[in-house]
Amino acid sequence: MIKNYFINETNIKEDKTLKTSVYLFNVVFLAALVFLFFYFMFKNVNYDFDFVSVFEYKQKFIDGFFVTIFISFFALILSFLIGLFFAYGINSKLIILRFVSRFYIEIIRGTPLLVQILIFFYVFANAMGLNNRYLVGIVILALFSGAYVCEIIRAAIQSIDKEQYEAAESLGLSSYQMYRYIIFPQAFKRMLPALTGQFASIIKDSSLLSIISINEFTMNAQEVNAYTYSTLESYIPLAFGYLLLTYPISFYTAKLEKRIK
Repeated sequence: MIKNYFINETNIKEDKTLKTSVYLFNVVFLAALVFLFFYFMFKNVNYDFDFVSVFEYKQKFIDGFFVTIFISFFALILSFLIGLFFAYGINSKLIILRFVSRFYIEIIRGTPLLVQILIFFYVFANAMGLNNRYLVGIVILALFSGAYVCEIIRAAIQSIDKEQYEAAESLGLSSYQMYRYIIFPQAFKRMLPALTGQFASIIKDSSLLSIISINEFTMNAQEVNAYTYSTLESYIPLAFGYLLLTYPISFYTAKLEKRIK
């Protein structure tokens, strides 16, 4: 029995070593492919890169990066709350609440974010006396994303089998207990991948807030470009910056999915 134990331990270690080796090989292979792709893509480009002039404005990139994090973080939280509310409203017994929820979703999903930013900022925010561009930007992003989050939540809840509802009722659970302990935990697993994509989109969509003069990442890159006339040198760090913001969301969500399973 002791012998079998050591054999199993050895096999487990060998499996882990093999998995690590395969993983490292794939990482190196992918990195080589990416390097070759960009090498051949930029090889024949008739452009003299000058990152020195752009580097002098590195603080602009850093400031814009953190502003984007700030706006995206609060927009993410608010959009989830808005999505939850309208997901409830669209299934509500109150006809007026269902109508308002559906109207909100169709209007938001049927019009471009760029148009919504302009109308909300120059019409609604101005009429309500909201002068804080950052607050308005957060609300606009949250309202836009909330419509999509609402549909994600609604679809996930409706995908739960009717037998789950019947089982909860047979146990004498209240409506709140049924959703809290049975329906929502199952629905959360199903909505997680879609929510990940939507939350990553919030970060990228925040770049459109530059049209209302919010000094986020994209606008600061545009200003550096205007100062230095170095277009690619200004926008390449911008691309890497957004990747740096969105990748952790995908990475940790994948870990959370495995943990939930």
